Amino acid sequence: MRLPCLLQPGILKEAIKAIFKGPYTTKFPFKPHEPFERFRGKPEFHAEDCIGCGACFQVCPAKAIEMKDIGNKRILTVHWDLCIFCGNCQANCLTEKGIVLSKEFDLATTEKREDLYQSIEKELIQCSFCKENIAPSAQLAWVAKKLGTMVFSNTSLMLFYLAEENLTEIKGLPDKETPTLRSDRFRILCPKCRREAVLKS
Repeated sequence: MRLPCLLQPGILKEAIKAIFKGPYTTKFPFKPHEPFERFRGKPEFHAEDCIGCGACFQVCPAKAIEMKDIGNKRILTVHWDLCIFCGNCQANCLTEKGIVLSKEFDLATTEKREDLYQSIEKELIQCSFCKENIAPSAQLAWVAKKLGTMVFSNTSLMLFYLAEENLTEIKGLPDKETPTLRSDRFRILCPKCRREAVLKS
């Protein structure tokens, strides 16, 4: 025969504890609720730490992060109305601080759901010859800092680093019709144009 609920082992003890301790639930929304330390809330970009690499965009299973390259600008947008708060963006962020899941969870609004987003903009470095986008300048600066003296093993990265330190200038070619020369290998070039410059030299 099954015992009544309160007579089952441990239940009565917990019931008596609850009388003195009060309910386990919070009084939200009447009082603010403070989530626990590793709570996965609304993801937010930190513009000073984001390098615009797009890793978060590539791993988002819900396609809540959008990446657009317009001219020499890269725009990253996180749509909170689509986000499933899985944490993949934060886990795969190169800097580990570019996009972070906050503790904010109350995203209910009476406004348009399209307004639930955050965007950041990053400048892109372009090929000196064909003007194709290579990578965000913040990403190149981060890689250069990580590599240290090994930055001089890559011509484009070396030139970018020297330009950032005001030791040289980034110069483009006069126009696309100008043939590539041996000396053009010492410019910031995309892989296609660098291969062409190497083969022609």
